[in-house]
Amino acid sequence: MTDNKFFPEVHGNLGFGCMRLPMKGDQVDYEQFIKMADAFVDAGFNYFDTAHGYISGKSETAIRDCVAKRYDRSRFLLANKLTESFFHSQEEIRPFIKQQLELCGVEYFDFYLMHAQNAKNYKQFKECKAYETCYGFKKEGLIRHFGLSFHDKASVLDMILTEHPEVEFVQIQFNYLDYNDENVESRKCYDVCVKHNKPVVVMEPVKGGSLVKLSPEADQVLRELKGGSNASYAIRFAASFPQMSTILSGMSDMEQMTDNISYMKDFKPFTEEETSAVANVCNVMKQQILVPCTGCRYCVEENECPMKIRIPDIFSAMNRNEAFHDGKPKEYYNNVLIANGNGKASDCIKCGMCEAVCPQHLPIRDLLEQAAETFE
Repeated sequence: MTDNKFFPEVHGNLGFGCMRLPMKGDQVDYEQFIKMADAFVDAGFNYFDTAHGYISGKSETAIRDCVAKRYDRSRFLLANKLTESFFHSQEEIRPFIKQQLELCGVEYFDFYLMHAQNAKNYKQFKECKAYETCYGFKKEGLIRHFGLSFHDKASVLDMILTEHPEVEFVQIQFNYLDYNDENVESRKCYDVCVKHNKPVVVMEPVKGGSLVKLSPEADQVLRELKGGSNASYAIRFAASFPQMSTILSGMSDMEQMTDNISYMKDFKPFTEEETSAVANVCNVMKQQILVPCTGCRYCVEENECPMKIRIPDIFSAMNRNEAFHDGKPKEYYNNVLIANGNGKASDCIKCGMCEAVCPQHLPIRDLLEQAAETFE
């Protein structure tokens, strides 16, 4: 297994992202999560990542019951985050992290991040002295490493790191499709981290599954390599950059876990042939992907849609419709997405709550109009 040159306590360069855990209905499937956690730890990895809002709070308690209660604290590392919607003053930060520690069943977090930083919410973090407060938790032993996760332009990241050199690491969205994207600026954000000499933790390496469920044309490009899974190319691409510390994978079943372990336990950097192939995949996908949504669900979980519109699922259906043209997405839209009291795309009242929390800065209201035209 590859040693982690930035944080020796982190085993290997694969992290278990716990935002998309296996589910039974609206509850985490503990039996399957336990099997996945055991396979992850038995393979030599130890980095788990969560946040209070993940799965409406169920991610933290699942980690408590399936990991913290079952393993000695020395066998796993846990990352958690301070999210803007859960505090509105400096005085609320300490009770919040204490609550997170209790929910996760641990006495300290190995990594603690200022969550989903952007130009807008950074003002709230500054006003509440969140950086200073949380960095102070290091002295108390409540956290061991202090960092931030980021969703904005590279210039904003440069500003934050200049103002807060105490930040030890940065978590950014990074994958081969977003590498040169002018909206996400993965490459530029990575370059800022290199400039400030900050180790990088990668989120969305497979872009919410978009780089796994490829269209037939894009899939054929990778099949011609006669190598691994689509996920393996996406994750290995991200892991091949020298400033990368840990690549988070939001695994939701045992098959995904087994696949990730197979190529990350004995990690091999990207080859020139593979780099050329994913560039070709990008060219194909940019002609087909209508909505670059990652399925993070912030738009429906952090700010619940007042019209109960399943926004990420509708966007996924739009993309599948564009890629395959087989009629199934429209059937799914009518029989599943708008069933059981869920809103239609045309029900959008354009309140903008979803756009305010979207890490991809998508024009969601306009896109829902397009969805209504496509499916209704």
